[in-house]
Amino acid sequence: MQFLSDNAAAVHPAVWSAMQAADGAQAPYDNDSLSQSLDARFSEVFGRDCTTIWVASGTAANCLALASMVPPHGAVICHRDAHIEQDECGAPGFFTHGAKLMLAEGVDAKLTPAAMEACIAPIRRDVHRVWPHAVSITQASEAGCVYRPAEVAAIGACAQGHGLKLHMDGARFANAVAHLGCTPAAASCDGGVDVLSFGCVKNGGMSAEALVFFDPALAEDVKYRRKRAGHLQSKGRFLAAQIHALLAGDLWLANARAANAAAAEIAAAVPHRLLHPVEANEVFVTLSPAEKAGLRAQGFGFYDWGETGARFVAAWNCAPADVAALARALAAV
Repeated sequence: MQFLSDNAAAVHPAVWSAMQAADGAQAPYDNDSLSQSLDARFSEVFGRDCTTIWVASGTAANCLALASMVPPHGAVICHRDAHIEQDECGAPGFFTHGAKLMLAEGVDAKLTPAAMEACIAPIRRDVHRVWPHAVSITQASEAGCVYRPAEVAAIGACAQGHGLKLHMDGARFANAVAHLGCTPAAASCDGGVDVLSFGCVKNGGMSAEALVFFDPALAEDVKYRRKRAGHLQSKGRFLAAQIHALLAGDLWLANARAANAAAAEIAAAVPHRLLHPVEANEVFVTLSPAEKAGLRAQGFGFYDWGETGARFVAAWNCAPADVAALARALAAV
């Protein structure tokens, strides 16, 4: 009964079917009809003109986006617990050829305009200091919490006021939109997001993520960076097919709702142990080492979150029996 990560979840059958259907003679790289139609498809989803390219991983999506915004002598403001800081092995610096991350504080791993200002205020504007060129926020955050549209807009306004671009790491963007019940645009570009890393792998995809540019001028540079970084796959139609399959009939939202519902059921069993509000598909709870060992002995897989914390991640295909069993086991603890 694995609750380690939604990265390990099964590939949705519709995604497999779409990849099989794409297995025919087509133009290579991103010149096939599926890749070429991603712009129009995402423009429908967000209600505005978008330029979209596929990549094979969330790390590549985030870092290619940041490289399009930030020069080697610049910086990116992000939360101290952001994925780009904690879990990408220095990839932002690698892709940007040296740009640094400026780390900010914030409750529930969420950035605020005040935290951004605290990063910016001490910096002299001269050649000796690194100046931020972009801000990156995670929707939902690394603590499983969701930015409301007003929060995104406040961050976007602060970024714009300082001449900074705004990137959104949307590895769990679907879960955030499903929780908010708003339009995808309200949770992102309406608030000033310039580039969105639109997550698919955690939500039923196999090996495809989408980079959605609301500032199309940034996309042209990234196409060259993607090639140079070894991410321009020759059979790109298989990546595009996965993305189209998840968008069809709003499957991406249905999958996210299923994962969110499973997480809510787990959280309801231990409300007094929650480390963060449960607003997407992650549940963080306090557990002693002995309690963790007891749960693992019963067959539950999860990640330690520090010595006295644990993270349980629900996926789109969590078996209801497994979810109920975990809820009972946690309640018994």
